[in-house]
Amino acid sequence: MTPADVETVYETLALQLDAVDAEKRELFLAKLALLLAHDVGDAGHACLRIHEAAEDLDV
Repeated sequence: MTPADVETVYETLALQLDAVDAEKRELFLAKLALLLAHDVGDAGHACLRIHEAAEDLDV
């Protein structure tokens, strides 16, 4: 994925998060994570990415 692709995905995610009702954002993100994990097709790799996503959230 190119840097431009990453920016496109980021922008799409940001816009969708703004469009989802605040009380449903956690559900949306969980559903998105599971759909993307399915696309990855490797449970171990998907779990690794979940743990990586939890790093440095204080920044």
